[in-house]
Amino acid sequence: MMPSKGLIRLLVLAGLVAVVVAAFIVARTSGATPVTTTGTRYAVTVTAERDAIDVQVDKGQADTVTVAAVMLTMGHSMPEVTARKTAPGHFAAEGDDLFFMAGAWELSIRLTGPSGEETLTLDTLVAD
Repeated sequence: MMPSKGLIRLLVLAGLVAVVVAAFIVARTSGATPVTTTGTRYAVTVTAERDAIDVQVDKGQADTVTVAAVMLTMGHSMPEVTARKTAPGHFAAEGDDLFFMAGAWELSIRLTGPSGEETLTLDTLVAD
């Protein structure tokens, strides 16, 4: 005997709801993805979230780190902020909604130190 069309629709709908709920849970529990880039003087690993940017200096000795961002697809920009040094080679910038919109952002990381000044550019995805 074949199940009714109503039962089939209900099962399909329940399956779709389960997939959406699972995707939402995974998106909320997974952290930001670190992005690494290398220049001639410095190398960094950057993790960006809506309210925090973490910069780990992997190569070179930076005394100061500033971060600026643009969302090219929407024409948005974030003014340059100075990251505070939290440990040797580790800098953080924090604030309510550094990135006022989730999506793809281009970051410019400006580092200064004994090796001179260099700006590294990288793309990152900021989740909601």
